[in-house]
Amino acid sequence: MNIFHPRTSTFLVLFAFLSHYLIAQNPSVSRGKIYNWNNFTSKYVDARNISIWLPEGYDSTKSYPVLYLHDGQMLFDSTTTWNKQEWKIDEISTQLIEAKQISPFIVVGIWNNGEKRRFEYMPQKPFEKLTKESQSKIVKLFSNTTLDRNMEMQADNYLKFIVKELKPKIDKTFATKKDQANTFIAGSSFGGLISCYAICEYQSIFGGAICMSTHWPGMFPGSFIPELPEQFINYLKKKLPNPSNHRIYFDYGTETLDAYYEPYQLKVDQLMEQKGYKDAQWMSLKFVGEDHSKKAWSKRLNYPLIFIFGR
Repeated sequence: MNIFHPRTSTFLVLFAFLSHYLIAQNPSVSRGKIYNWNNFTSKYVDARNISIWLPEGYDSTKSYPVLYLHDGQMLFDSTTTWNKQEWKIDEISTQLIEAKQISPFIVVGIWNNGEKRRFEYMPQKPFEKLTKESQSKIVKLFSNTTLDRNMEMQADNYLKFIVKELKPKIDKTFATKKDQANTFIAGSSFGGLISCYAICEYQSIFGGAICMSTHWPGMFPGSFIPELPEQFINYLKKKLPNPSNHRIYFDYGTETLDAYYEPYQLKVDQLMEQKGYKDAQWMSLKFVGEDHSKKAWSKRLNYPLIFIFGR
C-alpha cells in the first residue's frame, strides 16, 4: 500500500478535497444537452445549483432512467473546475450509448454546498452512534473559521431534499421513469458514503447506488477515528437493502487517499456476500495504481455505468 509521506500528507489530503469547495461557473457539455438551475431552494438545506444532462436524441415522448450525482459542479466541464478535471460523464455516457452498451439516461448533478459538504455527506445515523467525544472531534475537524463549531450533521435533511423536493421537480420537468427500478444515486469519496447511505435510507426510492472510492475512514489521514468506520459497518449490517431489487457498485484505487480504503472495503464486501448479494446485484473492483481524483474516476466510469444501465 502506498501511504502518504508524512511531510506531504497534509498537503495531499487538502489537495484531494479542495476540488469540492470551489464555487464553479455553470458547466457546458460537448455531448447531449445541459440545463443549469441556479440557486434551487429547499426547506431542508441551503440553496444550491443543479445541472441536468439530457442524452443526445432525448425525446420527451419517451421516458428515461435517472442518475442523481453528488458534487455536480465537477461532472461535465473541466474549464470550470479548479484543477481542470471532470468526470466526463457526458462524453463517456454518449460513447456507451452509441455503442449500445447502455440505455440512454438522464443525469442530475447536485452541486455540493462548499464548506458544508462533509456535514451533508456524512451518514448521520452511524455518526449519531458515536461517543460524544468522537462526535465533537469530528465536528471540530470538519469545521473551519467560517463555520459554527456546534453545527449538526445534515445528511438526513440532504436526502430529504433530494427525495422530497428535487426528484419531484425533475420528474415533473423531464421525461423520466419515476419508479425505484429506474432511479439511481452516485458519488465518489464522501459522495460514495452518502450514496450508500441513501440507498439504505430510501430503499423504495433508489434501485441502485454507485459508490466510487468510498471514503470509509470518514476522516483525514492522521485524524482517523476507528469507531467511525466500525459504525458504518454496523449500520450496513442492519440496513443494507434487499438484493433482489437493488444493485450496488463499489471501487477503490491504491494511491494517495485511496490507499487507505482496501481494509474497509474488504469488510464491506464480506458483508455484501453474507447479505446474499451476487454478481448481478453487486460489483466491487480494485484499480491498482489509480489515485483519488476526477481523472481516475473518469477512466473507470464505464464500469459502474454498464453495471447499472447495461443492456
